[in-house]
Order: sequence, then C-alpha cells, then structure tokens
Amino acid sequence: MAMPLRQTVRVGTYLMQQKLKRRDKFPLIVELEPLFACNLACEGCGKIQHPAGVLKQRMPVAQAVGAVLESGAPMVSIAGGEPLMHPQIDEIVRQLVERRKYVFLCTNALLMRKKLDKFKPSPYFTFTVHIDGLRERHDASVAKEGTFDEAVEAIKEAKRRGFRVTTNSTFFNTDTPQTIIDVLDYLNDELKVDEMMISPAFAYEKAPDQAHFLGVEQTRELFRKTFAGGNRRRWRLNHSPLFLDFLEGKVDFECTAWGIPNYSLFGWQRPCYLMADGYVPTYRELIEKTDWDKYGRGKDARCSNCMAHCGYEPTAVLATMGSLKESLRAITDTVGSNRSR
Repeated sequence: MAMPLRQTVRVGTYLMQQKLKRRDKFPLIVELEPLFACNLACEGCGKIQHPAGVLKQRMPVAQAVGAVLESGAPMVSIAGGEPLMHPQIDEIVRQLVERRKYVFLCTNALLMRKKLDKFKPSPYFTFTVHIDGLRERHDASVAKEGTFDEAVEAIKEAKRRGFRVTTNSTFFNTDTPQTIIDVLDYLNDELKVDEMMISPAFAYEKAPDQAHFLGVEQTRELFRKTFAGGNRRRWRLNHSPLFLDFLEGKVDFECTAWGIPNYSLFGWQRPCYLMADGYVPTYRELIEKTDWDKYGRGKDARCSNCMAHCGYEPTAVLATMGSLKESLRAITDTVGSNRSR
C-alpha cells in the first residue's frame, strides 16, 4: 500500500511476524462499527436498514478497544453508520492511538468540523472522508444537497490543523472513466488529500438501490480506461500495485475475507462486513469456526460481482509479500508517493 513510510515498516514487520509464526489467517485491518446510525441515507448502503432499537445502540469504549486488541491487528478502520455520532468516539480513538494502532476514522464529514476539537493530530490517526464524485454526483449519491461542499470545507480545516486526511470513493455503473478521473484529479491535485482509496460498490442485499452495482467485466473495463495514460502513478492511491492490477483485470485473485474482519454491535461478522452469515463473540471463533472455503467468486452467488478492497486488497498484500519483484515495486510506489506530498 502507498502508505506513509513509518506505517509501511510497521505493517511489513507485522506481516513478517505472522509468517515466522506460521499463521495462515490473521487480520491486516479490523473494520470496527461502534454504531449503525447515520445522518445520511445513501441509496447504495444497507447499514441503516436495522430496526430503530438497534440504530439507537452505541458500543461501549472498552468493548470497542477490547475487540481490536483481541484481534492483534495493527490497523483499525472505524466506520458505521456515522462514527462521529458516537458520543465517545474521541475516547475510542484516543485509546487505540495510545496503543499505537493506526486508526482511520471513516466519516461523511457532516459533523467533522464541529468535532475536530475532540481529536489531536497524530501519525497514528487519519480522518477518511467518503467522497463519491464531484458536487452533483456526490450529493446525488448521498441523497442530500450541500454534503460535498461541507466535506470539502471539513477536509481543508482538518488539514489546516495538522490532521492527516484521506478519502474513500465508491463507484457504480453510472460512473464513467471521466467522472472517476475528475474526482480523483480534484482530490489529488486541488484538495491535496494525503491518499485516496477506491472501490467498486458491493451489492448490499438491503440497499434501497439495487440497479447500479458493477459486474466484474464492467469493473475491469472501467478501471482499465480510468488508469490509462499514467494516472495510477500520478495519483496518491492507498492501494498495493497488485490490487490496482486486479481492478484492471491484469491479475485475478481469490478473496481473503479473513484479512479485514468486521466487529460490530452484534459481534464478529461472518464472513466480512459486506455479508452477514451470523456473528460470533470472539475473534478466535470467527477464524477457527468459519468455513472460509465456501466464500468468493465461483463459490457463493452473492460474491459473483464483488471486487471490493475488503476481500481482495489483503490477497494482493500477501501476494506482494511473497514476491521479491512485487515487494520492490510496492516499495518504489511508497517512496514515490511520500516524495509527492
């Protein structure tokens, strides 16, 4: 991944430790969902479709931190729902950072400027703002006008205060190579976010809009055209080179769902945060008692069009670690990305 050098070394060391311990399944990053409530109703999201009683629940700080520590993962992505709606989200972040976990707080940014005083800049902490396109496309995606402009202002203010800010963009079959190029150019060159993450949308079963999810061949064609002309090397993308190859269809991978496990109000989710085939109370039970071999494209119909980063980025990272050529390629990308900041 084209992440900061310190983080690259930390994650690389962690991966080597797992190899030396001969562990075949371990977490790269935990998806932590301390609530499901949100202040938006995005058409492509199924997370807010829970009953009202569930949407009112907030995960206790000790439970959230304990789950991450139990897993042993070096990185944490805090999502939801909208995590800034959690009254103790700053304490969850503080305790994880104190333990030197790399924390990415995923937010739609509507509350971000109001909450900035609750957080402190740290090399272990990043705001990850969801941006699905330029103003018109983004506001249509989240079904609320003004959201794009507020997100932009929040990013500018956070960067002014010394926070590290990245973005996460999800793309649908209504996107074209040009709409993706336009938003990534803006984020990279004008807004100058630290890094950008991209992913084709996954077809959540409970998402209100089921008509605009990408198929595998559509995804490959879309990103092949988007990356043409050297854009991949110019943009500060927070992905391994092999995952970007995967999006283009240059390589194919098996899903590694266990690499980014999800922990929510219900417990550890099987098999990933995109699908819910039951929950277990402990990370060990998730790893040891889940039939991982039955998931993935060609095995489970729900996985047939999935090319999301949560399943395939871990595979790409492990393939990179297993190849000297790909490791050198990833290091070169990381050094280049850090120089461009």
